[in-house]
Amino acid sequence: MVANTLPIIDISFFLDPSATADARNKTATAINSACEEFGFFYLTGHGIPTTTLDEIISLARQFFALQLPDKNKIKRYEAGSQEGGDGARGYQGMGENVTGGRRDMHEAVDLYREWDHSKNEQEEDNSMTGRYATLQGPNLWPDQPSNLKPTYLAYIEQLKAVGKALVRAMGVALDLPPPTPKAEKAMEDSEVFVRNTDHSFWVMRLIGYPKLDTPFAKDANETEFSCGEHTDYGCVTLLLTDPTPGALQVLLKDGTTWLNANPVPGAFVVNIGDMIERWTNGLWLSTRHRVIHRGDGYRVSVPFFYEPNFDAVVKPLASCVERSGKPPIHHGNTYGEHLMGKVFSNFYS
Repeated sequence: MVANTLPIIDISFFLDPSATADARNKTATAINSACEEFGFFYLTGHGIPTTTLDEIISLARQFFALQLPDKNKIKRYEAGSQEGGDGARGYQGMGENVTGGRRDMHEAVDLYREWDHSKNEQEEDNSMTGRYATLQGPNLWPDQPSNLKPTYLAYIEQLKAVGKALVRAMGVALDLPPPTPKAEKAMEDSEVFVRNTDHSFWVMRLIGYPKLDTPFAKDANETEFSCGEHTDYGCVTLLLTDPTPGALQVLLKDGTTWLNANPVPGAFVVNIGDMIERWTNGLWLSTRHRVIHRGDGYRVSVPFFYEPNFDAVVKPLASCVERSGKPPIHHGNTYGEHLMGKVFSNFYS
């Protein structure tokens, strides 16, 4: 029987220090089931007010409504360019993002955790020259709407707390051993994801999708996508969208059925990424999904990607290798190495 909706999971017990172990274990069991079956679920109980979520969407919509010259004030430029770009941060015009070798019919603003220059003794580009190496520049914030930056910065701090609670719950869901005091990053206990995301190299995107039959996409056809089929390449995604139905589609485990992940008011759509698949040795698969916006209006979404630390070494956990009964699916490398490869492949120059 094909499921017709994603499960809904309340994360509040992992945000409440007084919650009982039994309550947390029930949440963890639900997460394990959702990750095994779908790799996607709705997340409630996160504690972020609906008024805040509505404002985040509204501010993104106001930015995308600006004239192109205004949006291009924070244009994403190539790393090392004289314009001061770092190849990743800033505004992308329509069709500049690439998925599966095809241009996506959306525009976006990309924000990342600020680069810690104090740890990079070999960096060649810096703010004195106005040139930056890939990912090492500052975030490019729009000056309109004027309250976008402070509102988003406060929101990001809230999301980081939710992300931490979620990956802590995932460690419990995998039935990993209790945490070890002063453990090394690689210690395989229930806090392994928490330790390896304690300086999460998070990403946030503001994304605007015109209807596919608008002049922005005049050659729209059944093979054109608002965002092509893909998996997310990090840890976990907390997706906030406007109420537009029928746009985000999730590929079910049968490999042929696409399920609409329609918005649930006040809830995030959560999915696991490639790093969780790697850590779990495929016990939890990073699910393919796509966006095809053929409904009414201009769709806006704001995903937050709660990622591993840039220098976190991600490789299959020994207990997951044993449980899966398969050889390790990856030899392991740092998340930063993985991310850099994705950045270089996801944009047209």
